[in-house]
Amino acid sequence: MNGISIIDILVIIFYILGILFIGLRVARNQSQSSDSYFLAGRTLKWPVIGAALFASNISTVHLVGLAASGFNDGLVWGNFELLAVLTLIVLSLIFAPFYYRNKISTLPEFLEKRYNSSARTWMAFLALLGALFMHIGVSLYAGAVVFEHFFGLNVYLSIFVISLITTIYTVIGGLQSVVITETIQTVILIGGAIILTVFAILALPDHGINNLATLKNSVKPEQLKLLPSSANTSGLSWQSLVLGYPVIGIWYWCADQTIVQRVLGAKTLGDAKLGPLFAAFIKILPVFILVLPGVLGYVLFKDIITDANDTFPVLITQLLPTGLKGLMAAALLAALMSTIAAALNSAGTLVSIDIVKRNRPQISDRQEILIGRITAIVVMLIAIAWSPLIAKFNSIFEAINILLTVISPPITTVFVLGLFWKRGNYQGAIATFIGGFLLGLVTFLIDFPIVGETKVITETWGVPFMMQAWWLFVCSCLIYFVTSLATPPPDYNKIKNCTLSSPLAFFKKEEGERLNTPVILASLLIFILTILYITIG
Repeated sequence: MNGISIIDILVIIFYILGILFIGLRVARNQSQSSDSYFLAGRTLKWPVIGAALFASNISTVHLVGLAASGFNDGLVWGNFELLAVLTLIVLSLIFAPFYYRNKISTLPEFLEKRYNSSARTWMAFLALLGALFMHIGVSLYAGAVVFEHFFGLNVYLSIFVISLITTIYTVIGGLQSVVITETIQTVILIGGAIILTVFAILALPDHGINNLATLKNSVKPEQLKLLPSSANTSGLSWQSLVLGYPVIGIWYWCADQTIVQRVLGAKTLGDAKLGPLFAAFIKILPVFILVLPGVLGYVLFKDIITDANDTFPVLITQLLPTGLKGLMAAALLAALMSTIAAALNSAGTLVSIDIVKRNRPQISDRQEILIGRITAIVVMLIAIAWSPLIAKFNSIFEAINILLTVISPPITTVFVLGLFWKRGNYQGAIATFIGGFLLGLVTFLIDFPIVGETKVITETWGVPFMMQAWWLFVCSCLIYFVTSLATPPPDYNKIKNCTLSSPLAFFKKEEGERLNTPVILASLLIFILTILYITIG
């Protein structure tokens, strides 16, 4: 084994068996109805929604990827966590009320209400691609990094082992238990990340670092700065963060079924709005417990770490004591498996229900399940073939965001303009889905170094992936506006429940509210962000 003891191996085995046992117990005790399975019977209160939003976001990819980005470039990548606070505010104040009032079960279903059934099909197709290439493919590679470091397994063998274990976990455990097991794993992951950060800070004096000034002299230029400057090598700039991040962030936090499904299960409108704000408060933490450890990893172990993606595993093996080391490794792997299992189930659901059943409503439940299973197998095989190519990116976290650049611009356009502009119609939405996706795909293929090592758009033309997302969004908006204006307007009576009555309507208090609590909390969050950027920006 590579830096892990027999005791740690036993901890890993017992932990995974324990999670599997809990998952089986929860699955056996829960109702099998679709409403209970997908939306928890629409009984979720805001604390559960907020915790679940955070839990569904943080996974092995974040732990490994953010540490790698911190090692390479520094706290600048923490902007992805802090700016998520703003997009969660957008989810709370703008999108959540529409989702709740329309009583939808899936986001493609919302687009069917706003546009038509074809828009629903295209949304399901793009969501399927997201699950395949981002959620599953990137997660497999992140798991392979962990397996290779702890157990010395080849990346390809690691991917095969993870895929096999995940398939077994999905079939035996069932996905009704994902929320419970995921919550347990998240508590351990966050607790472990805090402990790891403390151990890394305590190790600094052994390397001659006893104060902040010495630490600043030991890191790369700008590595302890949140705001990017010309000296930063991350490819991020203030333009990228201001213009590019909202394009990616609105898709991920406001229009991705995996995330928003928690809000769809809200008991009341108040819960649907307060849940995302609670998650926003928790999202302030990762800058300090996920990105900062990567920076400290550079200071402590830059002579050991040759691949930035090894930063988090090296911190675990070098700093944590026996037993705790195994628990962290087990939590990483278990979280990985639940993430992939959920994405596989989502892929099967999208194909069998949102695509096949809508076009062939006469198919039986047995055929529907068979289509879902075949889809899951095919998706897993494609993801296995794709995942090793993630090594061509600078870090796993960068890989996620570059893949988001392909998918997010057209989806963000269709959702945002659909809410704010009543004149937008289904022709504009479908043209945007097709044209925006094709533009994104061409951009990705030109820039991804399948052959050689040069990223043409990023390195030769000097346009980083975040600005690529912005310009693809601009093109998608043009397609949407031109197509909508060139075709007949929609029936305004049919879409009135899916559009804002005025651009600032979301600031109004709900009926029966004495105080506009969501707006007050959103203002407090913005104040905290401002203080953080002034202090460590």
